[in-house]
Amino acid sequence: MYKFSLILLIFIFLILSFTFPSLFTELKSSIPYLLGLVMFGMGTSLQLQEIKNILTEPKWLLTTIILQFSIMPFLAFFLVVIFDFPKEIALGFIILGSCPGGTASNVIAYICKANLSLSILCTFVSTGLAVFFTPTLIFLFADENIDIEILSLIKSTFFIVFLPVVCGILMKIFIRNKEKTLLKFFPLFSEISIALIIGIIFSINIDSFSNLSWNILVAVALHNLIGLFLGFLIASFFKFPMDVKKTVAIEVAMQNSGLGMTLALMHFTKLVALPSALFSLWHNISASGLVYFWKKK
Repeated sequence: MYKFSLILLIFIFLILSFTFPSLFTELKSSIPYLLGLVMFGMGTSLQLQEIKNILTEPKWLLTTIILQFSIMPFLAFFLVVIFDFPKEIALGFIILGSCPGGTASNVIAYICKANLSLSILCTFVSTGLAVFFTPTLIFLFADENIDIEILSLIKSTFFIVFLPVVCGILMKIFIRNKEKTLLKFFPLFSEISIALIIGIIFSINIDSFSNLSWNILVAVALHNLIGLFLGFLIASFFKFPMDVKKTVAIEVAMQNSGLGMTLALMHFTKLVALPSALFSLWHNISASGLVYFWKKK
């Protein structure tokens, strides 16, 4: 049991980012490096045999990917219809719902002792499939054509996810005697990193957040929470192990909101990016609540 609560850390960093927004905004470029370092730590805790088992019996992986690209876009469309959002906000939700899982989901899976190997594999596969599925889903639900920079997406995933994890695995192989020390250090480092990232995201979008209407806030929360619930429920229906249930719920509900913001800003307006910006803050907070809950179990 860690001495520091992730929720408390998030609360502290949110207060700091609100008090010193310019300082946190300047740290924006550090987000990929923070995630990369956390992924390195995860590599030290990966079990290679577990990865082999997942690839041999791919039903967990396939189920998660199918749910990822079905529940979230359909749910986004449903919420847009229910809340009757204006076109730009509606489009922002559709883009968000059509994105793959993000690297933050791997961090949350790591902290709450879900199936980390499955989580990382899901990130790889869903990111690769996003090249086809994300623009297709956006076109189907919003009737908008969007081009994704394939090489940029692959490059960022490689350097933030794949390379750090491989380096972590290599360190685990070469420094076996210090493995336990590393495993004790990196969960706490991961919690601090996630809290810092949330603080940075808040400071970047503080102007947009101050002008939010209640229905956008509610819709973002529902999008994430219903995704978590349905992911866990369906995994339970298939009688998956508890660590896999956690992973499915996390992977389904935690979108790559960074990609959503990038696509919105590249092709549309800052207002279209608002749902993804808000989601990037909310889904880490809700996932942190899950971490607290599952640690108590």
